[in-house]
Amino acid sequence: MTTLLHSIQSPADLRQLARTDLPQLADELRACVLNNVSKTGGHLSSNLGTVELTVALHYVFNTPQDRIVWDVGHQTYPHKILTGRRERMPTLRQLGGLSGFPRRDESEYDTFGVGHSSTSISAALGMALAARQKGEPRHAIAVIGDGAMTAGMAFEALNNAGVEDCKLLVILNDNDMSISPPVGALNRYLAQLMSGKFYAAAKNVGKNVLKNAPPLFELAKRLEEHAKGMVVPATLFEKFGFNYIGPIDGHDLESLIPTLENIKHLAGPQFLHVVTKKGQGYKLAEADPVAYHGPGKFDPAVGLLPPAAPPKTTFTQVFGHWLCDMAEQDPRLVGITPAMREGSGMVDFHRRFPDRYYDVGIAEQHAVTFAAGMACEGLKPVVAIYSTFLQRAYDQLIHDVALQNLPVLFAIDRAGLVGADGATHAGAYDIAFIRCIPNMSLACPADERECRQLLSTAYAQNHPVAVRYPRGAGVGLAPFADLTPLPFGKGEVRRVGQGTAILAFGSLLTQALLAGEALNATVVNMRWVKPLDTELLAQIAKDHGQIVTVEEGCVMGGAGSAVLEALQQLALVRPVLQLGLADEFIEHGDPAKLLALQGLDSAGIEAAIRQRFPSASQSIGQ
Repeated sequence: MTTLLHSIQSPADLRQLARTDLPQLADELRACVLNNVSKTGGHLSSNLGTVELTVALHYVFNTPQDRIVWDVGHQTYPHKILTGRRERMPTLRQLGGLSGFPRRDESEYDTFGVGHSSTSISAALGMALAARQKGEPRHAIAVIGDGAMTAGMAFEALNNAGVEDCKLLVILNDNDMSISPPVGALNRYLAQLMSGKFYAAAKNVGKNVLKNAPPLFELAKRLEEHAKGMVVPATLFEKFGFNYIGPIDGHDLESLIPTLENIKHLAGPQFLHVVTKKGQGYKLAEADPVAYHGPGKFDPAVGLLPPAAPPKTTFTQVFGHWLCDMAEQDPRLVGITPAMREGSGMVDFHRRFPDRYYDVGIAEQHAVTFAAGMACEGLKPVVAIYSTFLQRAYDQLIHDVALQNLPVLFAIDRAGLVGADGATHAGAYDIAFIRCIPNMSLACPADERECRQLLSTAYAQNHPVAVRYPRGAGVGLAPFADLTPLPFGKGEVRRVGQGTAILAFGSLLTQALLAGEALNATVVNMRWVKPLDTELLAQIAKDHGQIVTVEEGCVMGGAGSAVLEALQQLALVRPVLQLGLADEFIEHGDPAKLLALQGLDSAGIEAAIRQRFPSASQSIGQ
């Protein structure tokens, strides 16, 4: 029974409840999150941890007039439920359904779209200063996780905010207890005391009275810092110009609500430190928050079970195995990740080579320049990074790696569409933004075996190389056990046909081969976007009347564009059909359905070729 939750259609309804009803509402909200995520899959641990904080924020602040900006965005399921989207939760992360992240076009309560981390303070500060400029008396609240505080962008925003007089509240959701020890009644009392008007007034009066007596004033400041430093890690954030409050128990509504109500009446930027537990209220997720971070469908009464049949080896696992094998062979190899050890397949590498494993936190810019520094000293850095996360380090890729022609290998995971995570995580642009950089090379393996071989090829080069591969498994082609490379910059003909040649870049080769069979077309596995195999391309262009390029990346500036440029340089005029991702942000949904909607399954490729080149049908008597 969820009688209270069913009565909540918006935060205005929530604010009508008595405070004594809120613990029951939180329990119902937590059960609703667990029930829905177990049926749809999605982020679980982080959302179970933000239930009470979400309730308290919407209860105390006048949302949506007061703006809440959630960092990373995967902790917003309770927020979605309380803001009128409870009945749509069964559509979560499905095609045409609710996004797993905040989206401005989904609800007025989603004040800022987000899928990457460490953006909340910057956005909330912008909103707070805009409100001040427009004379609107509203608050802006940034909710940021402690992992996201490792990014430089968060500290750039803190540095800016600390000198501004605005209604900004930054809430540090410390969900790993990495900053402070467990909190108790004493810290709760001190937090409420420090957020109250009496404390703020007393502090200001003390400073005003003593400012004309510098020795006494300095002594009072030191005593205050010393006293607060004994119970809270206040000094860092207060040096940025914030009034630090906390830490407090983020699951204790009797602590959260009075503290937030007091903060509403304080002037200037405020920093509230709350401690929460990932997976709170669901024992299995509490015990293993990593496993329940983003689970698929499961029975909450049973928990996660191993798959009934052995799953196919994923591209991520292929990379992880290759990394360990190459590290055994070459002591110069070091592995670098920006806080994605599990996601990038580096767990075994960390266990086997702990002295050569570097997790730099959510700091992609630093990760790339850090790798460049290591390469300068003769090491062979391998940066494991998601395609969309590499976007955040584009200047470093150009200025610190490519310009100096340093031998850094970029293992780019999640290239192409990623399914349920949607546009914020889709690796649609790496081909276009990498191939234009001098000294950079880019490989696109078609299957698991090629992925391992091309990683070896890339590692052997003495300049920066990226290898892009998709999320999940491929065709199931078992990789070789050794570290045999493939020729650098060379493709291969996989099917010989007539009239039309399909040039496939990456894992869409399988779909291209099926289309090639239907059309009796030649199919080429290009393997490399840069350097492009121009020798093979010239031969293909001479032997075929029309060319089709296929890639799981944006058409604009992508591999097809590289083929057009090369044909022009070769002075070969051929009609070229470019197939890839359209010039739009592609929504969340089942990856196979999304590819079909983009015309990148075998049927879509065949249909596009028949439409563009009617002679392709005529050549086989159709």
